[in-house]
Amino acid sequence: MDKNLKHQSKTVCDGPERAPHRAFFRAMGLGDKEISQPFIGVATTWNEATPCNLTLHDQAEAIKKSISKNGGTPREFTAISVSDGIAMGHEGMKSSLVSREVIADSVELMMRGHCYDALVGIAGCDKSLPGMMMVMLRLNHPSIFLYGGTIMPGKHNGQDITVQEVYEAVGAHSAGKISDEELYAIECGACPGAGSCGGQFTANTMACVAEAIGIAYPGSSAFPAIDPLRANMHEILGKTIMTLLKEDIKPRDIMTKKAFENATRVVAATGGSTNAVLHLPAMAYEAGFKFTVEDIEKIFNETPYFVDLKPGGKYTAYDVHRVGGVPVILKVLLDAGLLHGDCLTVTGKTMAENLKDIKFPENQDVVRPISQAMSKTGGVKILKGNLSPDGAVVKVAGCKKLIHRGPAKVFDGEQSTFEAIMNKEVKAGDVVVIRYEGPQGGPGMREMLSVTAALYGQGLGADCALLTDGRFSGATRGLMVGHVAPEAYVGGPIALLQNGDIVEINAEKGTITVELSDSELKSRKTKWRRPEPNYKSGVLAKYASLVGSARDGAVTTAKFEKEPSIV
Repeated sequence: MDKNLKHQSKTVCDGPERAPHRAFFRAMGLGDKEISQPFIGVATTWNEATPCNLTLHDQAEAIKKSISKNGGTPREFTAISVSDGIAMGHEGMKSSLVSREVIADSVELMMRGHCYDALVGIAGCDKSLPGMMMVMLRLNHPSIFLYGGTIMPGKHNGQDITVQEVYEAVGAHSAGKISDEELYAIECGACPGAGSCGGQFTANTMACVAEAIGIAYPGSSAFPAIDPLRANMHEILGKTIMTLLKEDIKPRDIMTKKAFENATRVVAATGGSTNAVLHLPAMAYEAGFKFTVEDIEKIFNETPYFVDLKPGGKYTAYDVHRVGGVPVILKVLLDAGLLHGDCLTVTGKTMAENLKDIKFPENQDVVRPISQAMSKTGGVKILKGNLSPDGAVVKVAGCKKLIHRGPAKVFDGEQSTFEAIMNKEVKAGDVVVIRYEGPQGGPGMREMLSVTAALYGQGLGADCALLTDGRFSGATRGLMVGHVAPEAYVGGPIALLQNGDIVEINAEKGTITVELSDSELKSRKTKWRRPEPNYKSGVLAKYASLVGSARDGAVTTAKFEKEPSIV
């Protein structure tokens, strides 16, 4: 292997003065050959906190063998990963979005501190995927991303189910619609083993993004976590990362503005998670350019929604794998003139070259022809108005009711909202408002799946609307508006709402308004006082002091107010 490829690791390997460093390497079983080769960081988010991450260490071991075979010296390390599912519905969810930053920061520190030459990033749970891609862009060392894989579908009464059905069953149980035994059966059947949540929730959405943006190997994103054929992908990845290093192909060569547009197309086409609207601007910030909610909105409005996936549709991520994977979706977009085929990918080839032999699968309706799309526009909408001047987001995939007008029922936090729903205090027609859950105000911008699923389980999903400066799980469905910006904690209009104010959400026109005059809003603003912060020390307090608006991806940096440098 050419020593000139040790762009970073020569710092700790070469010269008489590095004898102590080499002594440490020898203590870990490395010899002259391994020390002379490029060092490849193999970062995973393996842990036992969630089924999403259970297989990641084993997958890393397989990739390491391939790296060694292809002339590299792999060095494995792990970052944290907070389980959105297990953190859901309580204070623990405030750790979730923060973990995206901690993952990116910790991988950066390991890569910089140990001078690794290239990076393989393997992630399984929601925030670990964007966190890993963010650090790849930040470091700009040759890199490749691998999604740990989806869970297999669960089963209940002969039907495929996901964890979404369990959350909704809680609401149904509280309303007396199902028995204790039925709830238990759904609980036991939903998650049959290792892998990430099975619908087009955040993990699978961001896995599609990774492939569409070019940083994941073609066909790698829809493989189930336990599929034995993943072994072939592990072999390919070890070889590919060494090729990327030799050819000096870096993440910012791949993840360009046009590649971000490709990624946004696949979110729209699949009815993906609203969290993508948060993660794509954050990733772009690390790339050195702006990718705004307006950029995303334009693409959503131009892109048909044609992949029939839960929570809005019928199928799971495993079904996408069954019919040919993400390349099939990308090929439909390419053939329709909706994809930049000239974007470079980790194969060293363009997107169009990767897709040239992909055929549309017949006799299936998971991925539909565009002529038979469920909607002419993407499955996510951006809303603006006097309640959210900087924008809000709603997932309309599978949502039959796109307009709602009704009285606000206002709550300062998620827990009181959930208790009110379980106590049947929310009625048909209400617009449930959950505030002080934004990036700074929460802090951490909690997801509200427990709340939205409870509404659906009680039969109110189509008869109520909800808006929050917090977030939603990718499993949320219905007219549920998140990311309201500016958030309540900084004095955004959502902070000024009172019970009974008439709110209209119009996802057809892209508007969200309260029927109050500008003078009334101004008067209320003069009386508003910012509440005391929920945390005054520790990581959440540190996060709150650094985080910016959801509009810009909720990134954390002391230089947030300045324009990012263009790379």
